[in-house]
Amino acid sequence: MLLYHVGFSEIQHPDVHFGRSNADFGPGFYTSPDKSFSEKWGKKRRGEKTILNTYELDEANLKIKRFERDKEWFDYIFSNRNFKEDKFKDYDVIIGPIANDTIYDTWGVLTSGLVNSEKALEVLQAGPCYEQVNIKSEKAASNLKFLSSLIIPEDALIQYRSLVREEEIKYQDILVTILDDVIDK
Repeated sequence: MLLYHVGFSEIQHPDVHFGRSNADFGPGFYTSPDKSFSEKWGKKRRGEKTILNTYELDEANLKIKRFERDKEWFDYIFSNRNFKEDKFKDYDVIIGPIANDTIYDTWGVLTSGLVNSEKALEVLQAGPCYEQVNIKSEKAASNLKFLSSLIIPEDALIQYRSLVREEEIKYQDILVTILDDVIDK
């Protein structure tokens, strides 16, 4: 499986313990099998280059949990976000959709308690679906082979961020439509 990670440095040996414990799939090294998604979500930082790292994951002998955009996925994300014990901590790799509220600016409405879990799941199931792969264990990291890195040019980053903003506006329109009955109260 080819995987991509965008950051501000070449990362040949990822640290699986670096990620936040309250991230969607718990701590680990987050990647995506979608190169265009990874490029599109690259950011600019003054004085630094934005770098796309490419890896190959050998899935052999790894314990892998795969999610769809469903209730199990939703429960797992919200459990991790609320610092509950990671029920899949013994897995080497977690693969599944990225929760749209983490990639689009939705003002924290889904984790604020403003909406019930059924409505929050409905919102998270709307809009584009991008996949993430979390490398959770040292065993998985040892199966992750660094292939290359390249600098994303600043003009490309500007163009990508424009595309992201267009997607974000569309997603926020979807969010308002779905939450219309909650907003009217």
